[in-house]
Amino acid sequence: MKNEMAQDEEDITVVSGKGQVVIPQSLRIKLGLRPKTKLLVYGYKDTVIMKKMKMPDVMNDLKTLYKRVDARTAKRGKISEEDILREIEQYRSEKKRKR
Repeated sequence: MKNEMAQDEEDITVVSGKGQVVIPQSLRIKLGLRPKTKLLVYGYKDTVIMKKMKMPDVMNDLKTLYKRVDARTAKRGKISEEDILREIEQYRSEKKRKR
């Protein structure tokens, strides 16, 4: 039975004087490793394991948030500074009553 965790390719790399390691191009392409890709590095006994980290897509999250705000504005109208201050005061009043 073939080990599913086995590496498809093997290569040799060298640790530089600065502690840098070159990941072979074929693996970088296969794993989608580009400059600035974050890797989580584990050390276990005599083994080094690097795992590609999935970083949140902040710009996509912001676009989604903006769409929600735009939809809310289209449905209910714009929120004024006065509306915001009124909501803050209402929240504070309710919080005081619960004490």
